[in-house]
Amino acid sequence: MDKYKIEQAVRLFLEGIGEDPEREGLMDTPARVGNMCEELFAGMSESADIHLSKTFTADTHGLVVERDITFYSLCEHHLLPFYGKVHIGYVPDGKVVGLSKLARTVEVYARRAQIQEQLTAQIADAVMEYLNPKGVAVMIEAEHMCMTMRGIKKPNTITASIECRGCMRSDSELRDTFLRLIR
Repeated sequence: MDKYKIEQAVRLFLEGIGEDPEREGLMDTPARVGNMCEELFAGMSESADIHLSKTFTADTHGLVVERDITFYSLCEHHLLPFYGKVHIGYVPDGKVVGLSKLARTVEVYARRAQIQEQLTAQIADAVMEYLNPKGVAVMIEAEHMCMTMRGIKKPNTITASIECRGCMRSDSELRDTFLRLIR
């Protein structure tokens, strides 16, 4: 990440909206935004394999669900936040992963500029690739600030997206169980 470029862009942005970047309250804003970007876009330099590669042998084939994983991301269209909950369900095939690792995987992909639909698919694909379960389902429910504070201005509108892989796609009963468990 090039913090210098970010700081320069913020200065130009402030000038562009008619502000004085040298004004007392704004003098440190470019540096603060640069630091914020390091945090908000940390997923750009991470891979899910660092979290999902450590697995444990488990002789279980039942559905494992971790729900209500809070996340924050930035819409790639307006660079405004969208945030909400991620629900992950998977059917192990001889190995499981530590529960915190699923939440960490969400963070890898949420900490990028992107769209909710892509975020949902990335999490599902990562769990399938690195954990190798029989199937996975990922559902995201989120509020988008581009819908709330600008444009149509409809606060509390929730967008839901779901991606299913393997047996979670082909077995409607299993998928329905996942949907019941996350409610």
